[in-house]
Amino acid sequence: MARVRYFAAAEEMAGRAEETRAERTLGDLRRALAEERPGLGGILPRCAVLVGGSRTDDDAVLAEDTLVDVLPPFAGG
Repeated sequence: MARVRYFAAAEEMAGRAEETRAERTLGDLRRALAEERPGLGGILPRCAVLVGGSRTDDDAVLAEDTLVDVLPPFAGG
């Protein structure tokens, strides 16, 4: 199962800082999260989603030890 970490507004919308997920690809994970948590689904398209520290396509396979970070856009200065 992949370990998914949520940051800032994504954490707030997910209702947790992290969890483990059984989806096999990044695209499957994105669809499942949007369906299960509509608030998170609303911001997910604007989030940077890193798999193993890198941006990747939705067809990326999520192995048992994969780390996925969901980072919403940050503002500041």
